[in-house]
Amino acid sequence: MGVPRVAWILALALLLAPAAWAHDPGLSTAQVNLKPDGLVAALGYAPRDIRALMPASVVTPSSAWSPADFAAARSALEVLAPDLIEVRDASGIIPWARDEVALASSNSVMFTLTAARRPQGATTIHSLVMDRLPPGHREYVSVTDEKGVLLAEKLVGANDGPLSVNLPGLRAAAPAEPAEQPTFWGFLRLGIAHIWTGYDHLLFLFGLLVVCRSFKSIVGIISCFTVAHSITLALATLNIVSIPSSIIEPMIAASIFYVGVENLVRKGAEPRGRWAVTFGFGLVHGFGFASVLRELGIGSNGHGLAMPLFTFNLGVEIGQISIALLVLPIVWQLRKNPTFVRRGVPILSAVVAFAGLYWFLERTLFSGS
Repeated sequence: MGVPRVAWILALALLLAPAAWAHDPGLSTAQVNLKPDGLVAALGYAPRDIRALMPASVVTPSSAWSPADFAAARSALEVLAPDLIEVRDASGIIPWARDEVALASSNSVMFTLTAARRPQGATTIHSLVMDRLPPGHREYVSVTDEKGVLLAEKLVGANDGPLSVNLPGLRAAAPAEPAEQPTFWGFLRLGIAHIWTGYDHLLFLFGLLVVCRSFKSIVGIISCFTVAHSITLALATLNIVSIPSSIIEPMIAASIFYVGVENLVRKGAEPRGRWAVTFGFGLVHGFGFASVLRELGIGSNGHGLAMPLFTFNLGVEIGQISIALLVLPIVWQLRKNPTFVRRGVPILSAVVAFAGLYWFLERTLFSGS
């Protein structure tokens, strides 16, 4: 198989990625708080996830919602609310006595479900809509008592079982013993899954690395990207710096477009000062990574902040390095052929630029379609 044909095959694969996955698979939250006379479940979903759960007759945007969008969908959301989650103990399903829905922000729809009976003993908490959400979707489920003490937490996907926890009665002398282990591995897997399904982040890295000529420059590029996104991941998760996703997501797309165009202008040669561009745009991508932890409620309170932040970031790095180890040997081998540098790199760079432009337009002009 000739070098130009290989380049075209790689280009086709890159070209199909934006249409297949413009976003990561998504996250939702389910925070169950026990009360003396019942419980309250607070559920949070991103607009694109709500869109997947709504009837086809209800038109909703795939990204940020306006108050008008929410008002138009409110009645359908209220119908959806009681069928989102199930809490069951030995006596059976806990019925929901009241539900409320609110637009917490342009990027978050919140449901509040209230039950008049408090579960006791062996209890399970189960999402009823996971199979209707995109493959790879995760939900962060947590249970706290009336004093705000965390009793159990779990990061679940469609193939995982419900969260199980042994809940004490109000007069119990000993605290409840969570049935689940701490979610170190859950957040690690989430970081890996996020980078593996975050095609925009991967395409940005590919655009940077496809013109690298030495191992030293590759290490420099990956290091700059890692340091930069780690900084803003921490700052955003800690709520020290907050930038809306409606700004960050188009900027991520613009960074991909910029790198592809710069590669074309340089005609396959490695641009000077690429490390600085990588660091600058890496800061932007870090805010994109942080949106995952913010959707889980990490950073909104002091509980368990260090572990999720560290392990999620570690997962991102593991996923990033594993992809690089898979792709770079192929690129290195191809770059030994002058035809690939002369023709293949421009073809791939053009696809990178096209994908960036596609995502930018989708996240700005067509975000409400």
